[in-house]
Parts: sequence; C-alpha cells; structure tokens
Amino acid sequence: MGYKVVVAGATGNVGREMLNILAERQFPVDEIAALASRRSLGTEVSFGDKTLKTQDLDAFDFTGWDIALFAIGSDATKTYAPKAAKAGCVVIDNSSLYRYDPDVPLVVPECNPEAVEGYAKKNIIANPNCSTAQMVVALKPIHDRAKIKRVVVSTYQSVSGAGKEGMDELWDQTKDIYNPTREIAPKKFQKQIAFNVIPHIDVFMEDGSTKEEWKMVVETKKIIDPSIKVTATCVRVPVLVGHAEAVNIETEEFLDEDEARDILRESPGIMVVDKREDGGYVTPIECVGDYATFISRIRQDPTIDNGLNLWCVSDNLRKGAALNAVQIAETLGNRVLKKA
Repeated sequence: MGYKVVVAGATGNVGREMLNILAERQFPVDEIAALASRRSLGTEVSFGDKTLKTQDLDAFDFTGWDIALFAIGSDATKTYAPKAAKAGCVVIDNSSLYRYDPDVPLVVPECNPEAVEGYAKKNIIANPNCSTAQMVVALKPIHDRAKIKRVVVSTYQSVSGAGKEGMDELWDQTKDIYNPTREIAPKKFQKQIAFNVIPHIDVFMEDGSTKEEWKMVVETKKIIDPSIKVTATCVRVPVLVGHAEAVNIETEEFLDEDEARDILRESPGIMVVDKREDGGYVTPIECVGDYATFISRIRQDPTIDNGLNLWCVSDNLRKGAALNAVQIAETLGNRVLKKA
C-alpha cells in the first residue's frame, strides 16, 4: 500500500522536478494529482512514463490525500496549506512562509531527520531555502565532530533560483548582447545579469543585509544549532542551474583538513571531488541533474586557529528544492506514516 500524493505548482520549475524525482526515486505512490492555477488548467506534465493533466488547485479537495508537496510561493501557500493540513494531508512546503514558525519543523533529512516528528502541530513541514540546504549538508558532519562556532559564506547563485522568468531573462539578454539592434532591459533582476554578477537577492533589510542572507543565518541555526554564528553575502551569477558557495568555517576543536575530507566522504548526500590539480573540483554545470551536494577545495584556513575552507556546489532545483522535499516525504513515511 502506497501514498496518495499531491504536487501543487506542478507546471513550475520546482513542481516539475518534484514529479521527476518522485518517479526517479520510486516513491511509493498509489495515486498522484498535479495541481496548478486556473490559467494552467489542463497543462500536461510528466510523471515517469505517465502524463498527467493539471487540476485546479482552487477547487481541489485534499481530504483522503496523504502528502502534498507545495511549490506555489508564499502568498498562495498562505491560502491553500492550512486548507490541505486541516483536511488531514501533510504539507511539505517549499516557500519561506512557515520556515521560521516554531511550530513547523524545518528539515534537511541528512541533518535533522528526527525533526519531521514535530509535523503534527500544524500538519506542515518546511523546506529550507536553496542556498541553506546545500550548505547545512556540508556543515552538519563537521559540527558533529568539532562543533562549529562561526561560518562566513559567499554564494554564487544561479538564475533558476528566481524561477523561469530569471532563466528567460539571462537567455534573452545573452542573445541580445550579440544583437546590437535589440536591448533587453532588466525586469526580473535589478541590473543586467548577462555577463555580470549582482550582489542582491531578495529585498534589503534595515541592517544592510538582504533577506536571502538573513535566511541563511536563521535557517542554519534552526536546522543545526542556534549557537552557530553565520554571516553571508548572496550573489546572483549568470548560470542557468546550480548554486555554488565558498564557505569558511571556524570550529571549537581543531579539525585537520584530511580528517575533514574523510568525514565528508562518509557523510550522507555528499560527494567529495577534491584533487589539487587543474579541474579537480566541481562546478555548477557539472552538478545539474544530480542528487549529491559536491564538496571541493577543502583546505586549512591559516589565519585562525581552527579554520577550514571549502567549495560547495549543488543543483538548486534538486537538493535546494524538489529533492529535499521528496526526501522529507520519504523520511516522514519511514519514521511516522509507515504506510509503504
């Protein structure tokens, strides 16, 4: 006996990936529904070798369904997540709406799988921000061994993190660089993204940080340890898919780079590719379509007593969103629901 699963936002980048990954990982599905807004009603989406027609999210009855994977943004989630949860369907939400709610677990299964057991307070589990998800996968095994005091991270985030509009804008601007008769003004991004980098993701906050940077701070504390100090600079780069991060870590205990490399190699969800030679590291284009979080450039930071540097790369549509949501569903099934 399997699960009755809903994917809300099935026509978007993340929703389509959710359907792909459910099929790829052979999640035990008895019945599946693909939901979208009325303007996308009837659009066909793929689920393994099947084709599904999207149903109207607004009219859908969640009664009798087990799990709903939401990829519809915070505004729509505010309307439909409580509706699904009240009907007895566990919502796994990809938006930021519930991440900071103390009654809603924020889960990365490689880091805090036990947290799913707190879902029952609201019948909702939150998926973290894409930039946080891949970083905490790398931080958790190091924290378990040497206790992390402080993290300084600079991100290099692809345009797919801004959805299809972000990908289209990069594509159109890149083509138009070579067409002097056309010029595409920035719409989705604040400045030209083609052949450029933009140190601005989400809105600015009073202290000068952006909300994306704030998310990394707060979510790392909630997922791993509230005592960890985090400072982040988040940057949009002209890459279609795949986020990269340069991470500097200060630990309470000394951790040798060789031991850190061995620990990371043995940790779930991580692939270490760290050869000190030309090309002996992973770049965003190489991680697309993969489940793993790739770690490279592991080395001691000689400027502090207990410091490490590393390079962290992952497919943001997968580990940063759809894959993590499906992994949460798997963890929920294995630890709590136990239907299949």
